[in-house]
Amino acid sequence: MGYRATRSATATKTDTPVRDSPQSINIVPRRVITDQRDTRLTDAVTNVSNVVLGSTVQGRSQNFLIRGFNTQVFAVDGVLVDPAINFTPVTRDLVDAERVEVIKGPASMLFGRGDPAGVVNIVTRRPTLEPTAEASVQGGSFGFRRFEGTVSSALPAVEGLAARLSFAAQEDPTFRNFGGDTNRRVFVAPAVSWTPSADTRVYVNSSFTNQHTQYDEGLTAFRGRVPLDNIGRYYGEPNSRYVGEFNTITMRAEHDVNENLMLRQVVSGQWGTFNVFAARALDVNDAGTLLTRREATVNSRFAAVDTQSEAVMKFETFGLAHTALLGIEYSNGFRHALSMMGNLAPVSFLNPTFGAAFQPLRFQADLKQKLDLYGFYAQDQIVLAPGLQLVVGARFDLGTQYYFNRVPASKTQPPEGDLFNASPRVGLIYRPFEPVTFYASYATSFLPQTANILNVANPDPSAGEQVEAGTRVDLTPGLTLSAAAFRITRNNVAAVDPKNPGFSVITGQQQAQGVEADLAGEILPGWNIIGSVGLLDARITKDATFAVGNRLTGVPVFSGSLWTTYEVQQGALRGLGLGFGITHVGQRYGDLDNSFKVGAYNRVDALVYYDFDAHWRLSVNMRNLTNARYIEAPTNATNNTPGAPFTVLATITARL
Repeated sequence: MGYRATRSATATKTDTPVRDSPQSINIVPRRVITDQRDTRLTDAVTNVSNVVLGSTVQGRSQNFLIRGFNTQVFAVDGVLVDPAINFTPVTRDLVDAERVEVIKGPASMLFGRGDPAGVVNIVTRRPTLEPTAEASVQGGSFGFRRFEGTVSSALPAVEGLAARLSFAAQEDPTFRNFGGDTNRRVFVAPAVSWTPSADTRVYVNSSFTNQHTQYDEGLTAFRGRVPLDNIGRYYGEPNSRYVGEFNTITMRAEHDVNENLMLRQVVSGQWGTFNVFAARALDVNDAGTLLTRREATVNSRFAAVDTQSEAVMKFETFGLAHTALLGIEYSNGFRHALSMMGNLAPVSFLNPTFGAAFQPLRFQADLKQKLDLYGFYAQDQIVLAPGLQLVVGARFDLGTQYYFNRVPASKTQPPEGDLFNASPRVGLIYRPFEPVTFYASYATSFLPQTANILNVANPDPSAGEQVEAGTRVDLTPGLTLSAAAFRITRNNVAAVDPKNPGFSVITGQQQAQGVEADLAGEILPGWNIIGSVGLLDARITKDATFAVGNRLTGVPVFSGSLWTTYEVQQGALRGLGLGFGITHVGQRYGDLDNSFKVGAYNRVDALVYYDFDAHWRLSVNMRNLTNARYIEAPTNATNNTPGAPFTVLATITARL
């Protein structure tokens, strides 16, 4: 696969060509991930229009802003991560990713609970019967080092049985001044596939991540801006640490009863823990000389199970061809987190130093969260006429939710809350002639509230809806241009309570509308490209707490990216490849009050590689060639992630 993918199971769950999906979907294939040497999910999805990093969750993980709205979870092979946690507790590695798919806008009809932003789905690399293996050793700026690999082969003991093992281990001290500490992550992903017959397929994949990182809130805003004179400035202490574990095992079995009926069963289990010991920034004094802090600890554990039972049917009625999906999903998850806090000495705002004595801790909060949810869904893809398709579906979710964050100011235990939501979806696809497709769609989403509202038990879920129209054009057999216009409206949105920072408020309504375009594929033999451009207006449209018209946190009006590579096809330089990329992110506000903003930036990247033969490659990736200083993700006044300065990464790859 090159830079363009033509099929996806994310948008419809029926292995449909991308051009027949009634909603915008963008795919980042393995080839792009390898060329860019993406080790974070963030790096892959920023190839997609109107997608930027929302937060690193204090250096622990990542979430994204898709079409203006934050999404904190993602899916792996169509299964969402634990529904009972607010963020993935580790940075997801990509060594086992075959491709990353981004379906934009509400997707609750297929995935149930979720943000209106969309769904990021990692499709994993399947085991192969033919022996394959590759391994890479990497080293780069600021002491970065990494070893990754994957090996796959048939297991001779059983006919049709194959296994793959993907693994990665890295250490990254980074450019941040942590006082000599570093970040470490180990990722292991065993997978087994079994094809006992031509009509039966079983796939079991798993992943185990252990992460030890510095707790890092980034830079702090003051008087409407974030100082960038020293992007390594760190307001924590060397012993501020984060330890996270996330594990998952998923079994997927499919059986073709006949050519018109396929049955699918998915069972997934997820569990893990995370622990924090940190110095946290609070505020800057009026003179801009001191930053007040506190110390905090969190000990959290969580687990979830998810099952999906589905049938995909093909049939005809009154001369119309149908591809129907029927499904039942059950999700059950819990999280229990205990947090403590204490006093900590302030530090200089511009010249912080280490060595503050940690004080005794006191109780802050005891969070218990459970979600028990059943989903029933049906979808029909109907061929109305040659070149004309209708996609219609609906999902009904019902269950219970328990959310109690016991704090000193709120000790009354709330009752268990009932959940019910209907999520309709409809789309029309029109192909007037073969290279061109037009589509229009309407979709909805819902997300159970996990916000702690003062004196309010079980607030209503956040709900979203999107209208979208778009087109896809195959400019050449290997190059596709897609474009879309959309409007997303989200109601019952939770945000930090400005009068009680330990609680949240429901902010009313937010809306994002915009246009975007994406280009991916091969221009000429050896010349590949993936690029995007997005224009977005994301604002508060109704509210009693924040000013109507304020822009949403971290959302640029204009953003875009371009990445292109060329490999010499013949002659003495055959095997030599060059790559160039530029990423632009416009000016953004750092909170819903629009009290501060961060400037626009352009990051320029480059790649040089040489394939000595089919088995060996040497590559050198250079990032931020101009050494630009910028904020990659503004999250709030005390959490602003600076982008890395000029960095170099050298990689040696060996293939079987």
